[in-house]
Amino acid sequence: MEVDRNAIFDKVKEYILMQLPVDDSKVTENANMVEDLGADSANLMMLIMDLETEFNMTVEDDALGTIRTVGDIVDYIQKKG
Repeated sequence: MEVDRNAIFDKVKEYILMQLPVDDSKVTENANMVEDLGADSANLMMLIMDLETEFNMTVEDDALGTIRTVGDIVDYIQKKG
């Protein structure tokens, strides 16, 4: 079953806004987690753990290095779904 990309994005955005003090208009698929949203490694780890729980999945360690943007996160979750 295809997971709706917009639904995934909305949920990812919700978690990003809980973790990071950014305006919600800055959270787009093209936004870089570190450069645009100011996330550090601790923020990213908390976000990944929250999303693993939310979507009932595991993010492999080697995938963490490929995640740069919000869209990368959405892509990853969609592939795992």
